[in-house]
Amino acid sequence: MTDYRMAEFGTALRAPAEPLPHFETSLVPRNSISGRALVAVVAIMTFLASLTTGAAILVGNAAGEWQSDISREVTIQVAPAQGRDLDAAVEKAAAVARGFPGISETRPYSKEESAKLLEPWLGSGLSLNELPVPRLIVVKISANAAPDLAQLRRVLADQVPGAMLDDHRGWIDRMRAMAGTAVAAGICILFLVFAATILSVTFATRGAMATNKAVIEVLHFVGAKNGFIARNFQHHFLLLGLQGGAIGGGAAMTLFALAGIASRWFAGTPGGDQTSALFGSFSVGLAGYIAVLVQVALIAAVTALTSRRTVNRTLEAID
Repeated sequence: MTDYRMAEFGTALRAPAEPLPHFETSLVPRNSISGRALVAVVAIMTFLASLTTGAAILVGNAAGEWQSDISREVTIQVAPAQGRDLDAAVEKAAAVARGFPGISETRPYSKEESAKLLEPWLGSGLSLNELPVPRLIVVKISANAAPDLAQLRRVLADQVPGAMLDDHRGWIDRMRAMAGTAVAAGICILFLVFAATILSVTFATRGAMATNKAVIEVLHFVGAKNGFIARNFQHHFLLLGLQGGAIGGGAAMTLFALAGIASRWFAGTPGGDQTSALFGSFSVGLAGYIAVLVQVALIAAVTALTSRRTVNRTLEAID
């Protein structure tokens, strides 16, 4: 077709004598294979992101509970020694701690209870009479109290030889470091998930544009603005992102709810008690579900904005 005839064709398309019929068709096919694949990818990414967020919340809550429990307790260890009446030393140390300001309760462990604590490492049936197993005294701190533990440590050293006060500061620091590491790892995984989602949407958008190249060229020829084409792609991929996000986020919330039910169901059993000790109630709570919904909306928005940016860049290159 010559340039003259192309110009005439373009003029006819820009100024038709009669209104053009309106077709209820989308510039981007909704039920294409690539669209369904993108929904599956977004659903998987949302599910993984939700699981990561839920795990970070569980670890953070459990670490907070551990720190709260440990920070309200200290222990006194009374080491055995030659010629020392260990039972009397334990009672004296407990009396000293009981009368100290800010202490609400003291509980000395018996010799059998102290040996019982070593069974997970040494096994049962062992005779510990010949081993210098220290006796423990659990000291609970009163609520909203801040006793001078350094002063208590000095008093115990003066009045009860062999008594040592442990405020579990090392455990608290390790728990805080562990929780911080878990949260940081979760944030890194979330960034990777969003990066993978952006790449997937970029490739899907380019594929959709390649499939509809002829339509896009005709729209360009008749004077359609880049924003009009980009809005169509953005709307299409926003719906795909919402659909995939709803599937992945819904699956994650269902899994969280089932985990909470299972935790309550197995409460009181050895396995359930161990899990509860590590992860608390194994429930992400309302904050976890809200975080999942926010991620669904965020992933859908990222999907739409990524497609629009990809379309604009591609059209600018064509121009």
